[in-house]
Amino acid sequence: MDLNFDGLLIGILTFLIIGLFHPVVIKAEYYWGTRCWWLFLLLGLVGIAASLIVSSVFVSVICGVFSFSSFWSIKELFEQEERVRKGWFPRNPKRRYPWDN
Repeated sequence: MDLNFDGLLIGILTFLIIGLFHPVVIKAEYYWGTRCWWLFLLLGLVGIAASLIVSSVFVSVICGVFSFSSFWSIKELFEQEERVRKGWFPRNPKRRYPWDN
């Protein structure tokens, strides 16, 4: 009996990619605020292009997971700003926030 580990590896890599994006979003909001949302959009578009171009189904799936994790990070970036406003996460003292007017 041959075992196929592709599904297991895709699951593990998906977990790691999502786990990687969590602190990236927090740090991005801390240093740049929500104005860096376009970077996540660009990463997502590159991921989509890569998933369409790559011939390996395994790598294509990982590129797709990366792509849509990047798109989801745009939403999370704006929600992170709200969490900072509520005081759940630290503010960057070197930045000016929209609600500081």
